[in-house]
Amino acid sequence: MKILLKNAQTYLDNVFQQKDILISGGKIGQIEECGTLFSGGCDKVIDCEGKKAVPGFIDVHTHGAAGIDVNAATAEGFEKIARFFAAQGTTSCLVSILTDTPEKTLWCIEEYNKWKTLEHKGAEIIGIHLEGPFLASEYKGAMPEHLLKKAPDLELVKRYQDAACGAVRYMTISPELEGMPEFIRDVGRLGIKVAIGHSGASYERSMEAIANGAVAGTHVGNAMKLLHQHFPAIFGAVLESDVYCEIICDGLHLHPGTVRILLKAKGMDRAVAITDSIMAAGLPDGEYKLGVNDVVVSDGDAKLKEGGVRAGSTLTLARAYRNLLKFTGSTEEEILPLLTRNPAEMLGVCDELGSIEKGKAADILIMDADRQICTTIVRGRLCG
Repeated sequence: MKILLKNAQTYLDNVFQQKDILISGGKIGQIEECGTLFSGGCDKVIDCEGKKAVPGFIDVHTHGAAGIDVNAATAEGFEKIARFFAAQGTTSCLVSILTDTPEKTLWCIEEYNKWKTLEHKGAEIIGIHLEGPFLASEYKGAMPEHLLKKAPDLELVKRYQDAACGAVRYMTISPELEGMPEFIRDVGRLGIKVAIGHSGASYERSMEAIANGAVAGTHVGNAMKLLHQHFPAIFGAVLESDVYCEIICDGLHLHPGTVRILLKAKGMDRAVAITDSIMAAGLPDGEYKLGVNDVVVSDGDAKLKEGGVRAGSTLTLARAYRNLLKFTGSTEEEILPLLTRNPAEMLGVCDELGSIEKGKAADILIMDADRQICTTIVRGRLCG
């Protein structure tokens, strides 16, 4: 499909510039001054006067949406999640498999493989995030404790990666478990980026994990030991080091003041906005599932039915974007990298995703003055 976007305030080189954009073959073909590209041969011409063109959002941590739980998703279920996300501005995502049995995890991976054979009309699911099973019981959050593993098992991870044909891109590990700093290096050799989280690890142990290749902190400030002036813990290690910092900006997981503190400590280039959404995203309050867990959503806040521990979110990245602008008072130019360039760089896919540049994948959002999504383009496809 050949699409011409005319008169768009386009996010280029960290500023907005009025441009015409030609999309062809799923790629960004040309970016030129307004009026210099012609519509001959185009399948669609979209006049973007008064609107902004920004890179598609990338969500590296989601457990579902639109009534579909990732741990129970069939191939068709993954496509339903993908179509919902596209309507909310997410053009690329990882699906996060909550700690489960090896058999169920492999089933999820196989359904993801089947999804890749379907006709796609939504976001691209660019891989898998394994949240566990090598996580600390004390900070398990919504993880089923009886399925957590306390020692390295590289063969299991290899089994998952082989089944996924290399599509496991990201994995959350607790550094304090036996042999984990060295294990992080081994997992990295399988092509998997490692985040540290669900953890009460000491500052020293966390820094060792980072030295061995951990690239991020999972939903920082949640399900982890917090900063103490004498014991900075994992929270302090994530803040001080250069790893990326996942943040859930729903106003529930983190106070707006905490969001500002994290961004001031990390800098805008080391923060990644995530949803950590569950199947309830896009749906009313009620009872839902998160993996093996029963979850109750009240006033948009998801908590385990037993124990009341917060269990993911009902957030979308479109709402996270608007929240970040509201919480911080920052400009759109400053906030956009948290949802675009930063996750692409963290995953090592910035040659293809994360910005509007000639030759990159045509993942573009057209937004109105109220930052609502008007049009989503994924790999040159009009969604919706």
